[in-house]
Amino acid sequence: MIKSLVGGIVAATAFVMLSSSAIAEPEIVKGPAAEPDCFAPWAADTQFFKFPKKEGPYRVALANGYIANTWRIQMIQTAKAYAAQKDVAAKLKEFKVVSTGEDVPAQISAINNFIDSGFDAIVVNAQNPTAFGPVIKRAKEAGVVLVAFDNILDTKDAINVNVDQKGLGELWANWLVKHVPNGGKVLEVRGVAGTSVDTDRHNGIHEVFGASGKKWEVTEVVGKWDDGVAQKATADAIATNGPFDAITGQGGDTGIVQAMIDAKHAFVPFGGETENGFRKFCAAHAADGLKCSSAGTGPAQVAVAIKTAIAALEGEVVPQSVKLPLAIVEDPNFKEGQDYFPDQSDNFFVGNAFPTCGINFTAQEIMGQTKADQ
Repeated sequence: MIKSLVGGIVAATAFVMLSSSAIAEPEIVKGPAAEPDCFAPWAADTQFFKFPKKEGPYRVALANGYIANTWRIQMIQTAKAYAAQKDVAAKLKEFKVVSTGEDVPAQISAINNFIDSGFDAIVVNAQNPTAFGPVIKRAKEAGVVLVAFDNILDTKDAINVNVDQKGLGELWANWLVKHVPNGGKVLEVRGVAGTSVDTDRHNGIHEVFGASGKKWEVTEVVGKWDDGVAQKATADAIATNGPFDAITGQGGDTGIVQAMIDAKHAFVPFGGETENGFRKFCAAHAADGLKCSSAGTGPAQVAVAIKTAIAALEGEVVPQSVKLPLAIVEDPNFKEGQDYFPDQSDNFFVGNAFPTCGINFTAQEIMGQTKADQ
């Protein structure tokens, strides 16, 4: 009798678990998304998800990896600023942030901990696009909405929010092809090794160079999207392989230009990110040869990722892959007070508005937050 009762309990438990897993999975539906101007699908064949609606308020976590550069720090600050906005805070029971560094297993462990703790949604800037298979499966089985942004996940079982990172590399390279008509020596300052952003941007750059029909000699160094690291890497490259005819940098671009100035390297065409300091340099030295294309996406894309996670929890239709617009300004169109801000930090990334999503931040909102875990 006892044995039979225990067996029945085990079977019932298994049935409930299986039932909840099935209920937790999103339904594949037709678009458009609930907010089509904000949640734009990546491509014509992008699938649309409709998760079972959960009653709020929600417990949402941000599982970040690498933290040691200004973009990531500002991203954490922006996430906290967004979660603190009145309309958003009303939908959140808890908002938790953790950064785990470059250790992929540590980031996976953090996501597992959030799943085990019963969080409703987890937003992640993934340290590696392919290493998260088991934890993606666990999140799906537990009914946890998983949204990756910036460095996304190589899966269709999570929602990805990103700009066209490969297209960004292509944009920079096309700028250099245009402004260095005979080809030449290029310094490429890369980001964090192993991340999807670094790989995609690098591939975009080299595909354009390869298709240009011109001869390019590219020196690659690692700048980790950080001014200090990129400045030292650039200084070393100039000393050993310079001078260069053009430069492209994925981030840390203010430091790259400072290294050029310190080494008395001639100003050359530059394809780079959206740091305020970089844009200040581009505006100030355009007449001296620093012809810039400054493009990327500000750290506010984390706010779109959180907004997407909340929409999914509310049962709204969202694309499996959301495409964000780039923030672009190129020589000679750098306008003070619009494209760069002399009174703000050099490390501040410009382009923190997504008007189609109703997202816009002042520098004060962002910089008033800390980078610490919470």
